[in-house]
Amino acid sequence: MRNKRRRSEETSYWLSYSDMMAGLLLAFVLIIAFTMLHARMDYDEKQLQLAGKEEELLASAAELDKEREIVSNQQEQLNAQEEALAEQGEKIAIQEETLKEQHELLNKLEAIMSEQQQKLDDIIGVRKEIVEELSKEFGNSDLKVSVDEKTGAITFDSSILFDYNKAVITPSGKEFLAEFMPRYADVLLGSKYRDNISEIIIEGHTDTEGKYMFNLQLSQKRSLAVAEFCLSDDSDILKKNQLEEMRSLVSATGRSYSNPVYGEDGEVDMDASRRVEILFRLKDEEMVREMMEILSEEKGQ
Repeated sequence: MRNKRRRSEETSYWLSYSDMMAGLLLAFVLIIAFTMLHARMDYDEKQLQLAGKEEELLASAAELDKEREIVSNQQEQLNAQEEALAEQGEKIAIQEETLKEQHELLNKLEAIMSEQQQKLDDIIGVRKEIVEELSKEFGNSDLKVSVDEKTGAITFDSSILFDYNKAVITPSGKEFLAEFMPRYADVLLGSKYRDNISEIIIEGHTDTEGKYMFNLQLSQKRSLAVAEFCLSDDSDILKKNQLEEMRSLVSATGRSYSNPVYGEDGEVDMDASRRVEILFRLKDEEMVREMMEILSEEKGQ
């Protein structure tokens, strides 16, 4: 009996101990499960936070890409502006060099213009003296000629030399030329002015009646008739030395009715338009005039 009781007590003890251990094990399992659950929750929360961080990073990266693109565009614009500024700088440098060259050219042109102006003044002075000499020579003569006060051109009516619509010099016209031409040559071919004369021109002019070509031929024939009478081999109205010099200077041309004479009423003066003119040109005169015109244009640009 005693042994049975003892065994019964031992069995009861081990059952209580096993229950306690089972309870402890259950507690550990619960603790571990709770810990794992908490850890899982922490993990999930961390994952969510990490996902949010990733989205933020992606957004930041996208924003950064936009900013980089903006910066890149701005850099391209800056580079383009720098290139444009460089091109402008080159253009300005070229323009400055051009302006410098033009300034130097202008200085040279002004120097040339000053020199040519002096020549022109001298030529004008010579022309004025010749005009005065011609006016003095023919002003009080019986020859019906007029001397242009500015150019020195001498004009006489074609009626003095030719019949109407004719190109043959009349006897009275020959007498006129025989008196006029030697006196004209004495002035222009004298020692005072000979070196200044470059050309003597005999021009024939007609009135405006009739066709242009007929009048052109008539005016040319008349100017040539005057030249032939004065300069032909059998002409004796000029001295030998004057004849040679005149031949080297004289040209004859016809102007038809391209330069008629107008009266005070504005109408063509038919009688005055039928005329022969004798003009002279001075050496370097045309060149100086052209140079002055060119220089004036250059200076005005």
